[in-house]
Amino acid sequence: MTVSLVTGGSGYFGSLLVHRLVAAGHQVRVLDLNDVDDRPSDVEIVQGDVRDAATVARAVDGVDIVFNNVAQVPLAKDHELLRTVNVDGTALLLAASRRAGVRKVVHTSSSAVFGVPRSNPVLPSTVPSPAEEYGHAKLAAEWACLDAVKDGLDVSIVRPRTILGHGRLGIFGILFEWIADGADVFVLGDGSNRYQFVHADDLAEVCLLAGDTPGPAVFNAGTDRFGTMRESLEALCAHAGTGSKVRSLPAGPAALGMKAAAGLHLAPFAPYHWLMYSKSLWFDIQHVKDALGWQPKYSNAEALADSYDWFLVNRASTADAGKSHHRTIAKQGALKVLKTATRILPG
Repeated sequence: MTVSLVTGGSGYFGSLLVHRLVAAGHQVRVLDLNDVDDRPSDVEIVQGDVRDAATVARAVDGVDIVFNNVAQVPLAKDHELLRTVNVDGTALLLAASRRAGVRKVVHTSSSAVFGVPRSNPVLPSTVPSPAEEYGHAKLAAEWACLDAVKDGLDVSIVRPRTILGHGRLGIFGILFEWIADGADVFVLGDGSNRYQFVHADDLAEVCLLAGDTPGPAVFNAGTDRFGTMRESLEALCAHAGTGSKVRSLPAGPAALGMKAAAGLHLAPFAPYHWLMYSKSLWFDIQHVKDALGWQPKYSNAEALADSYDWFLVNRASTADAGKSHHRTIAKQGALKVLKTATRILPG
């Protein structure tokens, strides 16, 4: 039986990956600071910090495949944690994995390593160029992976586009709450920027396939059915049927307002949000299809609808969904005022 370690296995995507691995017949262990109520009873947990060498050594002992999902996300807004967890923790985990004889490491990175790309689609050959601290930290973690490959460890890097799916909250929880309550939602500019998502189930499939494929590789993962940001949100509003509509805000002033509100701790924005919300970014995923035989099941619209429908069913319990940023709804702060205003101001 394959023994798999999921670091960050109590977070949103890590928890989903744990369940997928169990269903695939793996013996699964989790490394995380926190435990969660939905961890399967036969899944072991090593509770501790990925930056602690003894904890990591205990976690990788006897493991065949490591799925590395530990990360401080942009909403954490702590630059020291972004570096020490995402970079130093990854490097420590890779070194421990090599010493323990781990067969394969699958490292979950981020499309944030590309910042605002000069051209789309982003190809496997596109040179990363992050635009903010989170992206820089994720890229540095990738460099640690490449160094580990040079030292003989088999590491594959998976870069997902923005992840959606049942249970995905964070900043999306605010979007779903507004639409459920019939409040209008906003795009920056005319919303004509092409924006690609990936459903967590599709991403998990990429990770499992990468774990079973020997040899280092880099995979950029996203759906192959997507359009503009406005089209995606309009499709969600139509699906919800609450009367919520998509409005436009001037991109430049709105981005400055998001940055100012975040700086004053009045809204749950991180630099990636105001940098990318009005920008186009999408992956060419043909290389993933060719190398892994993978085909995404969900379009942008289907992924958003699936996420929203889960939110509706579980809305009453979302405040207690866990300690991960992506498993709880981000605190709205001053956005509550804007939500109320959308019901008063003419469209």
